[in-house]
Amino acid sequence: MMKRIGWLFLLIAIGYGCQESAESPTVAINLEELTISQIHEAYKAGEYTSEQLVTAYLERINQLDRSTGLNAIVINNEAAIQRARELDAEYRETGSLGALHGIPVIVKDNYQTIGLPTTAGSIALKDFMAEEDAFQVRRLKEAGAIVLAKSNMAEWAFSPMHTNSSILGTTRNPYHLDYVPAGSSGGTGAAVAANFGAVGLGTDTGNSIRGPSSHNALVGFRSTLGLTSRHGIVPLYLRNDVGGPMCRTVEDATRILQVIAGYDEKDPITENSRGQIPDDYVQFLRADGLQGARIGVLRVLANDDIHPEIASVFEQAIADLSRLGAQIVDPFEVPGFDSLRQNQWCSMFKQDIEEYLRVNVKDENLSTLQDLIDAGEATPIAKARMAYFLENEGRRGENPQPCEDAYTDQHRIAFREAIEKAMDSLQVDAIIYPSWNHPPATIDNFQEEYKGDNSQIIAPHTGQPAFTVPMGYTNGNLPAGLQFLGRMYAEPTLIRITYAYEQGTKHRRPPVLTAEEL
Repeated sequence: MMKRIGWLFLLIAIGYGCQESAESPTVAINLEELTISQIHEAYKAGEYTSEQLVTAYLERINQLDRSTGLNAIVINNEAAIQRARELDAEYRETGSLGALHGIPVIVKDNYQTIGLPTTAGSIALKDFMAEEDAFQVRRLKEAGAIVLAKSNMAEWAFSPMHTNSSILGTTRNPYHLDYVPAGSSGGTGAAVAANFGAVGLGTDTGNSIRGPSSHNALVGFRSTLGLTSRHGIVPLYLRNDVGGPMCRTVEDATRILQVIAGYDEKDPITENSRGQIPDDYVQFLRADGLQGARIGVLRVLANDDIHPEIASVFEQAIADLSRLGAQIVDPFEVPGFDSLRQNQWCSMFKQDIEEYLRVNVKDENLSTLQDLIDAGEATPIAKARMAYFLENEGRRGENPQPCEDAYTDQHRIAFREAIEKAMDSLQVDAIIYPSWNHPPATIDNFQEEYKGDNSQIIAPHTGQPAFTVPMGYTNGNLPAGLQFLGRMYAEPTLIRITYAYEQGTKHRRPPVLTAEEL
């Protein structure tokens, strides 16, 4: 017998701090699509406590994650309920809620989290317990957030195609379990989409926040490279890596960004963010934010072997942007785009991972890439990539330039300057294109069906911010995402535009997950 699990019923004591008793009323917590603001309003109204909400989310994970085959969660945080109790006590005493007080967060398994393993999806790190939280995790905790669980990822973040690890196996797409959730942050994408937590954290080297967000009808923010710290995140290519929010709404993603943005002395690239961060990102959440905005349509990507169903929802997105007040610049062209985009990748995994192992893992038996290869079982993609990186490093091509960051690498700077010069010339606020030109691939044939990944092409190299927002669905109830690219540190503009588009279209809807009745 099957049942839809949307409401979890808890015995909730009247008033904070009371023990549950036979007289306690039964109150339903509807976990589907809860937002940060809604949770805080419920706390203020005494509808439920942080402890009760955390318990409900953990129960939902336990009921649905394995039984449906979703397989998004590596480990639940056993300390989450106790932390929720402490936050409830704090609220009783102060009557004040912090920015993320009592908000349960799903954290990708390459973020260091005290008290939980940080594996990057690899059996080689199954016993690694970090001595400190990643900077972003620490910031979230300081704002009152609760780490609810760690989510599955493509091993070492190697694959944008799907999410498969030696630590857990394969994660599936909650909208259609025969399909991939993309990678590498597919565990966070699937978990947040399935309402296993309120919000989530992912990382993005080329695609890995925006790709899974698009495939799971989520909002994904890849912010300006340098706006947020990478300290305490297991690297892929540090020169490209960005950590950030994966949420069900633009507002929630903005509230997460508000907390994690800022200078970190342990990540020198964040020095570039000084003077670039407004006091309040939330002020830019304006439903009329598209009025008078100029949006460029990057046809060089949008028309590149696009699937007809994606083309249809993309053209509707353009029409919706116009309806909501935007002026459309179509096509938006960047002189030299095809040549500037070439040879941007630099593979520095060996250097970056060995430095991470030295500084953070501190295990003489796990100090080199060869040690990781020798440590044990890995997925086929991880084995192949590690073998490649053992022998290959740097930028390919004749007379390759050195691999530098987005502020010093002349190849990257030239690409960014060409895009921003074109934006300035046409007075364009943001550029749009589909996050994927094709629907999600099937689990069984993901390598052959992996097509149309536009997230890899611009933002990872130029350092510019790029946000994806749901723009509709293709056949089989498969989500599609619309990507907005902005100038460096133009998060306020992207927040304003994406929020207005989201509010004017309301494409996001939850997947329907069922489990055998327990």
